[in-house]
Amino acid sequence: MSFRREKFIPKGGPDGGAGGDGGNVIAVATPGVDTLLDFSGRHHWIARNGQPGMGKNMSGKMGEDLMMPLPPGTLIYDRDTNLLIKDLAEPQERVIVAFGGKGGRGNVAFARPAHQTPREFEAGTPGQERWLRLELKLIADVGIVGLPNAGKSTLLSRLSAAHPKIADYPFTTLQPQLGIAELSDHRRIILADIPGLIQGAHEGAGLGDEFLRHIERTRVILHLVAVADPYLAMPAEQAYHAIRGELAKYSPELAAKEELVAGNKVDLTAGPAAAEELAAAIGKDVLPISAATGKGLGALSERLWVMVRKPVVAAPEEPDLPAPPHRVIP
Repeated sequence: MSFRREKFIPKGGPDGGAGGDGGNVIAVATPGVDTLLDFSGRHHWIARNGQPGMGKNMSGKMGEDLMMPLPPGTLIYDRDTNLLIKDLAEPQERVIVAFGGKGGRGNVAFARPAHQTPREFEAGTPGQERWLRLELKLIADVGIVGLPNAGKSTLLSRLSAAHPKIADYPFTTLQPQLGIAELSDHRRIILADIPGLIQGAHEGAGLGDEFLRHIERTRVILHLVAVADPYLAMPAEQAYHAIRGELAKYSPELAAKEELVAGNKVDLTAGPAAAEELAAAIGKDVLPISAATGKGLGALSERLWVMVRKPVVAAPEEPDLPAPPHRVIP
């Protein structure tokens, strides 16, 4: 509330300006930010207040917005309602997670012909306050799935510079692992290895299936099946269908992604024949590889590159034709 006080104007009118709006808190998917580690030590993100209105009908300065740099792939939830506010899937995507308050009106806004000296003014509204829950989904081109001890970690270590834990017992991988496969001509593929699935994972068996959310964004599923390991918990065909069943129960969209089946451990004596049997049994092509010796990994990388870079187009309608016989990919 303010009134003009000028020389020779003994009865100046109201001149109280409006207050400035408060700043917003904005979450931004920022390239180069890879983890949520910065948020483990900073719990409050507060934008600046708007400045109060002033005399001479001057409005207060608006508060500056506060940017929260988040890794691309972050899911932002309202902690109290558990509602998804935004999925920051692409770099530079942004969303206002808390709105600043609206500045109040000064007494000049209440002046009327019949009320020329208003002493009323309006307080500004408080800014929005909320608690958030942040979850980070890995962004990879290829997601590697398979039973425990199928050789996923060994494969990731051979295709990339990643160093996942490798041991001869199940569930050595307890957290998703990322690796970058470097190909010729400056090409690269980002791979995600998730902890091994077992039958009944959707019901909590083993480590459960919650890690599958990290490969929901991938273009291709690399299904690794150990075809000739004498210590397998189940035959290769049964292992393949068990994992496919868990994918379908978790998400039909994930199960519908393009899949490449790789028969691992063909360096063993019965490996090549076992890969042939698996291809015939599941009705799909199988790429024979050995993560331990490196056999077939070059062909695997090139095939994954082609699948990842393939444009997504609607498949044209074709007449029903007899399916060709499935075989091991040479």
